[in-house]
Amino acid sequence: MISLRPRTSIVASCVLGALAAGACNRGGADEGEAEAKPVVAVRTAVVAEQPFTETLGAIGTVTGRAGHMASLGAPTATRVSKVYVSEGSRVAAGQPLVELDRTAIDAAAQGAESALTAAQQAYARAERLNQEGVSPRKDVEQAAAEVAKARSDAVAARRAAQLAVLRSPISGVVTRLTAVLGASVDVNQPLVEVADPSALDIVFTVTPTEAGRVKLSAPVTLSAGQKAGGEPLGSGTVTQISASVDSTTRGVPVRVRAPATRRPLRIGETVFGQIVVGTHPKAIAVPANALVPDGEGFKVFVVDSANVAHGQAVTVGARTDSTAEITEGLKGGERIVTYGAYGVEDSVKVTTTPASKAKGGDTAAKP
Repeated sequence: MISLRPRTSIVASCVLGALAAGACNRGGADEGEAEAKPVVAVRTAVVAEQPFTETLGAIGTVTGRAGHMASLGAPTATRVSKVYVSEGSRVAAGQPLVELDRTAIDAAAQGAESALTAAQQAYARAERLNQEGVSPRKDVEQAAAEVAKARSDAVAARRAAQLAVLRSPISGVVTRLTAVLGASVDVNQPLVEVADPSALDIVFTVTPTEAGRVKLSAPVTLSAGQKAGGEPLGSGTVTQISASVDSTTRGVPVRVRAPATRRPLRIGETVFGQIVVGTHPKAIAVPANALVPDGEGFKVFVVDSANVAHGQAVTVGARTDSTAEITEGLKGGERIVTYGAYGVEDSVKVTTTPASKAKGGDTAAKP
């Protein structure tokens, strides 16, 4: 009789060997998957303690400076008879700008002079009669009051006659012209405005809360347009902070003077200003692109010696367009992810990009 036990043992050995081989293959696959975890290319910077300048961004408009701009209107209701300039014209002090119809103005002046003469004659008569005892003293006082009124009217009429030709009180540029030949104009209706282009300021509008942080003589960095990054224009200083809120904008006007700019400013031009509101001599500051939203706060990714990134919650203090102050979460000396931070996950391995390496690898986190 032939025994079957050796054959059974051989089959069992083969099955166990196959299972072991399968387990070995799966173990190898798992290790391969762990090794295949992606590596994220980023740029990094070393956090360092450094001075941090806190700024406040605001939009402003170029305007004429007080005492260097003028608005002229008609002294009385009349018509426009001549217009000598156009908007944008350069004018000298005393140069005629607009001439008004003198018919009504001259007639009013003559009437006022006649009224003054009559009042003076009435006063002389009342004085004589009072001295003769014919009329009471109150008649003399009444006549004196009428003379005073007539004299005031005559002065105003003569002044109106002089202002029949509107002349520029300063040398400058015509910035606004509403006078139309032959059109009727009312008293004090603005017809022409002139400003000195060498004496311009920028008026920024900030909220009442922001205005409380702005100080006189604070430096301001200027650029063209409505946001940072526009054409650099130079710098200025805060010369005036309004004590009231503008009824139209509901903001507080802040006047900035820029004595020298890279190019001439234009009245009405929009300018963006970064007003310095504080300087922290020893601050932990990081590039703004290193911040990643984390719930209601922010986090940064700190890279360890093995090039593995770990999320670190931070508290952000003051900010500028490019830099953020960190008040909690970093102490300085850490290497953090800057460019590419939004593509990083916790515990992922990172490598610096060629652009970062071309600059010498890691850089210091500077404002």
